[in-house]
Amino acid sequence: MELEQAMMGRRSIRGYKSDPVPRELLEEIIALAGRAPSSMNTQPWHFHVLTGEPLERVRQGNSEKMLAGVPPQREISDHGSYEGVHRERQVEIAKQLFAAMGIAREDKEMRQDWVMRGFRQFDAPVSIVVTFDKSAGMHGTIAHFDLGAVTHGLVLAAWNRGLGTVINGQGIMQSPVVREVAQIPDDQVIMTCVALGWPNEDFPANTVQSTRRPVAETTRFIGFPE
Repeated sequence: MELEQAMMGRRSIRGYKSDPVPRELLEEIIALAGRAPSSMNTQPWHFHVLTGEPLERVRQGNSEKMLAGVPPQREISDHGSYEGVHRERQVEIAKQLFAAMGIAREDKEMRQDWVMRGFRQFDAPVSIVVTFDKSAGMHGTIAHFDLGAVTHGLVLAAWNRGLGTVINGQGIMQSPVVREVAQIPDDQVIMTCVALGWPNEDFPANTVQSTRRPVAETTRFIGFPE
């Protein structure tokens, strides 16, 4: 697949087949993602790849705590409530997904079920927990930028090999559960996770591709001829 094809075609996958993903394939994807740029070549990232019984324990612990009303326990600052155009874009993608899934606005039960799918990492057969070295995080948010780059590389490399992904902060919303099950060292900070697997082509939400702002709206060119 050409790079442009992968970037234009990639979309978030929220419904997966149960088929396992070979470890060798995951190693290839992570190796490619590791070519991402980082500040001063610090490469502060780590990947904790879960499947099978450990992943089920994370799903169960994450879901039980959220249903019990335990406040989210993330290790980075949450984004809080979006406002203005950012809130509008958040609502737009939610409307697209609910329309695809046939979830009515007044159907509280189905809306709750959709939320819980996120906490279960959309029942994907693999979850990749992305962390960074705590020492790198002592220098502000540059490590966060580096992890954004490597995670984008990860999802593109997966898509290039026929795998689907969704970057899923809900999956690590109860980070103590993830840390305990995955035995993540204390000198690492949990950033996010990526649900990964073979896309279920019959799952309606998998057809949804979010809109993107045009270059004219996001970009200024300074010093160029008119």
